[in-house]
Amino acid sequence: MRFTAADIAIPDSQLARDITELVRDTESPLLFHHSSRVYYWAALAGRNRGLAYDPELLYAGAMFHDMGLTHAHSSADKRFEVDGANAAADFLRSRGIGEREVEKVWTAIALHTTPGIPEFMAPEIALVTAGVEMDVLGIGYDTFAEADREAVVHVHPRTARFKEDIIQAFYDGIRCKPDTTFGNVKADVLADKDPHFHRGNFCSVIRASAWKG
Repeated sequence: MRFTAADIAIPDSQLARDITELVRDTESPLLFHHSSRVYYWAALAGRNRGLAYDPELLYAGAMFHDMGLTHAHSSADKRFEVDGANAAADFLRSRGIGEREVEKVWTAIALHTTPGIPEFMAPEIALVTAGVEMDVLGIGYDTFAEADREAVVHVHPRTARFKEDIIQAFYDGIRCKPDTTFGNVKADVLADKDPHFHRGNFCSVIRASAWKG
């Protein structure tokens, strides 16, 4: 029997089953359960906001959003969000999903750590960020019924030290390519974990540019 929270369930499709299998086999249990919760928070937020969205695309965005933190999908020089977005796009194309739909998922993943922009975009894009913000930062926590929160966490549990564990997972995934954190919240993770990290400075980059004056 599929788990439901307030009538929200993982899509009953071969595509969704393939996504679940791939992510479970690739990510750590920490990231797999986090990504699964992100889907439920995103879908519940969509219901609460009265948004019409494609459940399969939302599920793909939620489940792939941290794939760029895994060894299998981490590049040497791209933001982890872009690595995850590329992995999702390749997967969806291999299943015959159209480019318009692929672009939505790619954008949802690529922008999920860039607050203030996704909320104005397509529902699938806005809701992936909303789900991540709920699970990691607790944004909108009180808009979810207590019974729904307890049901989701029962099936996809948070670790006893989830906050520290997820920060560590981010750090492990980005510490070898610190330049990819420029202008992004991930720079906060490196600053928290690495006393030798020097944050990129936008004004310094301007002053060091080749332009005179």
